[in-house]
Amino acid sequence: MTSTVSPPTTVARRSAHRKTGASPRAGRARSRQRQARSAHQQPRTLARYTDAMGRAREVVVQQGHAGSALVVDSELAAHDDRRLVAHLAADEPAANAALECERYLQDVLSGGCRCRLLTAADLRTAPFAESPAEGRSPASAGGGDLLDEQGRRHRLERVHTGMSIPELRWRHQRTPAEGGPRSESVRDVIARLQAYEPVREITLGALALHREDPELSITVLGAELRRVLVSPIVLNRGLRETTLATIQREELSLSEIAIRCGRVKRDLKGNESGETSWLARRLGLLPEGGRDTPTPWIHSDVLALIARRGLGVSPRDVELQ
Repeated sequence: MTSTVSPPTTVARRSAHRKTGASPRAGRARSRQRQARSAHQQPRTLARYTDAMGRAREVVVQQGHAGSALVVDSELAAHDDRRLVAHLAADEPAANAALECERYLQDVLSGGCRCRLLTAADLRTAPFAESPAEGRSPASAGGGDLLDEQGRRHRLERVHTGMSIPELRWRHQRTPAEGGPRSESVRDVIARLQAYEPVREITLGALALHREDPELSITVLGAELRRVLVSPIVLNRGLRETTLATIQREELSLSEIAIRCGRVKRDLKGNESGETSWLARRLGLLPEGGRDTPTPWIHSDVLALIARRGLGVSPRDVELQ
């Protein structure tokens, strides 16, 4: 894989002198300001490279909400499959975008790292910003229960952990026979519900509500949410549902889909078949080795492989938002 850093786009333009008595110097100053704003709003290429599947890709930095900056990886030809590499706050040095790009390309070269899809919400929010608390329901502020498919309850609560002030944490509402309520991470709750919402929205609302509260710690809760937002490990429910629907509609088999993905096994006679157990584990239909239940998670690289090669669809169509 090779990457080349593209120089920033420069704009040269003569300012027009109006016949209004304005000085040429003032006209040139306004022109420079317009050029600076235009250059700031346009995406700037940081690097280009070829991925493991032979596709040309591009990493750019573009303007985000409230002065923030988005580092985005996308296919060069169609600018499709846009991935969020980093979301930089407005007060971060501009050079950090190039540093994030360099680290990202190193990860790609070493292990094929991929990031989650860029969403419309990324363009409307500052990095890791808590949503405004006004107008939210009690549940959005942390006062309601969420039920998973097994009927188990999950709720944000104040928890005394030995600190001088309590922490705000997600809690699994177990019965006394089960040992009582137990703290769990944001990721755990999302996995239980196999959906990002409303866990993400409720957590953001609670962080906003208690951001200035000196009597409650939200440090751990905020860190858990940040890890979920940037993780390349994503839910597999959308991929599983699409795969099962495709199998029924097109009369495919798990074996055929696995073969398309390059997962082939041979018996003693040399007969080929697809590694259906590999595919079933990635889809959350079978548990991983040594586990009792299937995992709700999948690496975005593997999701893209199964979507494109196995099903012939875009990863965007099967990755939950």
